[in-house]
Amino acid sequence: MKEQKEDQSAFSRRTFFKSMAAVSGAMIVPRYVLGGPGYQAPSDRVNIATVGYAHGMGTHNTTACENENIVALCDVDESEAARARIEQSEINLKFPNARKYLDYRKMLEEQKDIDAVIVATPDHTHAVVAMAAMQLGKHVYVQKPLTRTISETRALVKAARKYKVITQMGNQGHSGEGVRLIEEWIADGAIGKVREVHCWTNRPIWPQGMPRPTDTPKVPEGLDWDLWIGPSPMCPYHPAYHPFSWRSWFDFGCGALGDMACHVMDAAYSVLKLGYPSSVTAYTAHQMVEMPGEDGQGMMTVRMDNKDSYPMASVVHYTFPARSEELPAVKLHWYDGGILPERPEELEPNRRLPPSGTIFVGDKGKLMCATYSESPRLIPESRMQEYQRPAETIPRIQGSHEQNWIDAIKGNAGAVSNFDYSGPFTETVLLGCLGLLFPARKLEWDAAYMRVSNLEEANEFVQHHYRSGWSL
Repeated sequence: MKEQKEDQSAFSRRTFFKSMAAVSGAMIVPRYVLGGPGYQAPSDRVNIATVGYAHGMGTHNTTACENENIVALCDVDESEAARARIEQSEINLKFPNARKYLDYRKMLEEQKDIDAVIVATPDHTHAVVAMAAMQLGKHVYVQKPLTRTISETRALVKAARKYKVITQMGNQGHSGEGVRLIEEWIADGAIGKVREVHCWTNRPIWPQGMPRPTDTPKVPEGLDWDLWIGPSPMCPYHPAYHPFSWRSWFDFGCGALGDMACHVMDAAYSVLKLGYPSSVTAYTAHQMVEMPGEDGQGMMTVRMDNKDSYPMASVVHYTFPARSEELPAVKLHWYDGGILPERPEELEPNRRLPPSGTIFVGDKGKLMCATYSESPRLIPESRMQEYQRPAETIPRIQGSHEQNWIDAIKGNAGAVSNFDYSGPFTETVLLGCLGLLFPARKLEWDAAYMRVSNLEEANEFVQHHYRSGWSL
């Protein structure tokens, strides 16, 4: 953080009180003298900029940091629709003094007072923005998934270590109570050794599995489409991409898996210390549409299977090797698009599976939780009622996930989802996305060499291919 310079002709307020305390020997300065309850001196606050503040989580992340100094707000979209969303969120009213930018590169070049950057853009620009910030020594909070491709994830992890900055990925459940309860209960032997996990989500809640649009509507005034495309291949503007459905497309997002697995799989990945998977196999469901027959007569049903958009639904099987005697090999199964795991026999007839959740299958029982590891329960409920919970052994996070990052910047704590953790976790998620490109084929992953060892053509998608003028 940038410390305010003390007045050269007089003591600063802080120096004055420090000196007075030394003279009196026992003088206690009441909090209200320094500015009231909860007061932070300006020099104790972090100067934060947000890239991608006009949509969704960018607004939420920024508001969660409102007790710090929000000094800059950047978004490529200043269209009428974007302005309406911003006004509705009242972000301009909360941070009237923040400078506004279209281009994050200009922001980083011009504004030297930035200490930390929140990156809440679509997935395909996470890496370039975060890298540019870290290279300037800025701390970064990057929305999940950390990147769109595996090579970018490795690059960000390496850069965070090189530039010694404080990092956090925006999987907010990792700061929650649920994941800590699960870890304590499993360590206590509540369900025995875990060898199988089922994770699912009700996403996508946007269209997937369709071909690219062919019409070319006019770019809305105020939207810089070239900047929005960033490092991805150029294509004409279409509302099918921006502002909401970009997750559908391989060029811009990571589908339902990339959107939700960083939340839903987090407890399993963290608690079981899964590390890198040894293999992944994906199965996909695509739209079936009617098209004219090959002879021009009648209609035929055609599967819309393409390499542009993620499938309507998928099932992905991960295999993780044993990590120790107490942590045996694990099969983790992912389901999305309305597909659910087999209903556990232990679940009472009147209880439903949550829309998104996880089931841990142990040698001695099962444990189920909802999206962000919330309210974990042993099943059936009678087991939960009988269970004597162990004492708390894992430190709890005070405040929000964003606050945990800020506290780490100030040297008061460690960021729980820093890139050393969230990088390998994101890579695991993205291996599932890679599997969706090669459905029904087992991909064997060589983590040491960052490559698929049994299907060379898959490695093209491990690396990120940047549009001319863009790079890390």
